[in-house]
Amino acid sequence: MSRAVSRPVRRLPLALLAGAALVAPFALSPPAPVSAAGPYTVTALKVTVRAGDRSCTLDTDVYRPSGVDAAHPAPAVLTTNGFGGSKADGSTDGPAKALAARGYVTLAYSGLGFGKSGCPISLDDPGIDGRAASGLVDLLAGIRTADNGTRLDYVSQDGPGDPRVGMIGASYGGAVQLATAAVDHRVDALVPLITWHDLSYSLAPNAADPPQGRGGGLPGAYKWQWTNGFFLIGEAQGLLHPGLDPSRTGGAGCLHFVARACETKHLLDSGRYPAERARAVLSYARSVSPVSYLASVRAPTLLVQGQADTLFNLNEAAATYRALRGRGTPAGMIWQAWGHSGGMRKPADGELDLARGNLDTSYVGRRILAWFDRYLHHRAAATGPAFAYYRDWAGDGPAYGTAPAFPAGAGRRLYLSGDGRLVGRRGEVVRGDREYRNLRMPTSHSESSLAGLLGVPDVPPYDARGTFLDWTSKPVSGGPLEVVGAPALTLRVVAPMAARQSSPDAADRLVLFAKLYDVAPDGGTTLLHRLVAPARVADVRRTFTMELPGIVHRFGPGHRLRLVIAASDDAYTGNRGVMPVTVSAAPKDTGVLELPVTRGALP
Repeated sequence: MSRAVSRPVRRLPLALLAGAALVAPFALSPPAPVSAAGPYTVTALKVTVRAGDRSCTLDTDVYRPSGVDAAHPAPAVLTTNGFGGSKADGSTDGPAKALAARGYVTLAYSGLGFGKSGCPISLDDPGIDGRAASGLVDLLAGIRTADNGTRLDYVSQDGPGDPRVGMIGASYGGAVQLATAAVDHRVDALVPLITWHDLSYSLAPNAADPPQGRGGGLPGAYKWQWTNGFFLIGEAQGLLHPGLDPSRTGGAGCLHFVARACETKHLLDSGRYPAERARAVLSYARSVSPVSYLASVRAPTLLVQGQADTLFNLNEAAATYRALRGRGTPAGMIWQAWGHSGGMRKPADGELDLARGNLDTSYVGRRILAWFDRYLHHRAAATGPAFAYYRDWAGDGPAYGTAPAFPAGAGRRLYLSGDGRLVGRRGEVVRGDREYRNLRMPTSHSESSLAGLLGVPDVPPYDARGTFLDWTSKPVSGGPLEVVGAPALTLRVVAPMAARQSSPDAADRLVLFAKLYDVAPDGGTTLLHRLVAPARVADVRRTFTMELPGIVHRFGPGHRLRLVIAASDDAYTGNRGVMPVTVSAAPKDTGVLELPVTRGALP
C-alpha cells in the first residue's frame, strides 16, 4: 500500500544519537541538483530473503520519487537502523526522506531482529545480515519480488540484475553496509557512520593490541557498561514488540541473539579467559567485523566517525580507512563531533541531524551528497579531501580542518620523568621510581557509559590516591598546540606479581588504563571526551606500546598536558588480583608519549 510522505519524526534508537558537525564552507563544488527531486510516495513491503541457514522476512519502506518510473529510472540508496531501532526511527527515515526528495529511490528496512523484521540478532554477520541486504539489492534490481508480488522496475541499472545502489546508515546500520558490500559487489557506494572495525576491540579493548587487522592477541578490558546496555536492548525486543515473529528466537540461553553472539557475552561476563576458549569465542566477534572481510569490499566508502564516542572510537574508522586504501578501494574519512557518547541532545544550527535529514546544509551532509553524486550518478563531482576533522575551537572560521592524507599530524615526543613531569628532551628526565597499586574494587572513573542515553548526569572523572600515576607538562607557550590523531605511549613497568604469573588464563595478566587530560591555567582538568585506553599486558618484563584513542584537540596557551596511568576504571573490568606496579625513569630508559601534532610546539 502507498501512503503520504508526511510522517512525524520518530525518536532515534538508543544506540544512536542525533549529533553534530557544525556547518563549514564546502571547499568543493556543491553536488549537482537531481532532476527528479520533488514529492515522493512511500510503500510498505514485506520481503522474505535467505540469510545464512534461515529465511527471514524484512519489513521495508520504499520511497519512490515523483516522476521516477521504468522509462525514467533513478539510482537507489539502501538504509537501515542502529541497534535497537527500526525503519521508522528518525536516524533511518530522516535520510530516506531527504534522499528521496533529491530523486533517489530509497529503501529503508528494519534490520534482522529489530522492528517487525524476523530472525535473531546476528551482529551484522556478512553471511547473514549481509546476505539479507543482498536480497534487497535483488529487489531493487527487479529480479526479486516482494512477498505481495510487487516488482520494482524503476531503479537505474549498470547491467542486467545490477542496480546502481548505495548505502547509508549509522552504528549498527553502518557495519551492515561493509558486510553487504563484502558479499555483493553490485553495491556501488557506502557511507557508514560511527561504526566498528573489530567488535572484539570495541567490547574488550586492548590498547596494546590495537585494531589494525592483527588477530589472536589477548582480550582486553571488558567494556561491561556499554555491552550490557546493548545486550538488554536486544533481549528487550520481545517486550517492546509483543507477538514477535517466532523466527527471532535466539540460542545458547539468549532470547533474541544467535548462539555464538550469546556465547561471546557469556565469556566476557565470566571474567575468565582461558587461552584456547577465549581465542575461539572471541574469534566470532572478529569474524562478523569488517577487520575480517575488508579485503572483499570494493565499493567506494566514505567513513564518518564521532570524536565523542567511547563505544566505537576514532581508531576503528582509521583502521578501516587504512585497510581499504591499502587495497586500492576509494575511501575518505571524516571525524565529526558527535558519536554514541554524551546522550540525546538537540543539534545546534548547522549540525548534521539524521532525523532532520539536513544533508544540503551541513558539511558532512554535503560531503555525503557529493559522494553519491560521484559514485551513483557518475558525475565528475569532487568528493572532498581524503581526511577532514571537526574543530570545536574554530569559532567563526571553517568548522572542519582538512588534509590530503591520513594521518595528518607529525609525531612529536614527550618523555616521562621520574619526578612526575612530561619533558621535551631525554636529557631533562630525572631518574626515579614511582609506584601505584590496584585494589579489588574500581578506584577510577572516566564515565558512566549509558548516562547520557538515559538522560542522567555523570560525575566528573576521578582517580583515588595511590591507585594511579600522573605526569604533567610545562604550560603551552608561543601559540596553541593542536593534536589530531591517536597518541601512542611506550612504557615499561615493574610488576613482580604479574611477572611470576604462570596461569594460562589471560584474565590474570596485568591491566592498566592510560588517559590524557587538558589542565587549564586555573588548575581545572578535562579528560578528553572521557576516553581511556585499557591495556592487558602480555608480558610485563618487556616494553610495550599502547595506542590511545584518537582525539582532535587544541591545548591553548597556558594549558598543560597530563598523562595518567590508572589501575582501574569502573566502566571496565580490570585486574583480578591486587598488584603493585612501579614505573621507573632514567634519561636513557623511560616512557615516551608520542603526539600527532598538526600545529604548534610541544611544551
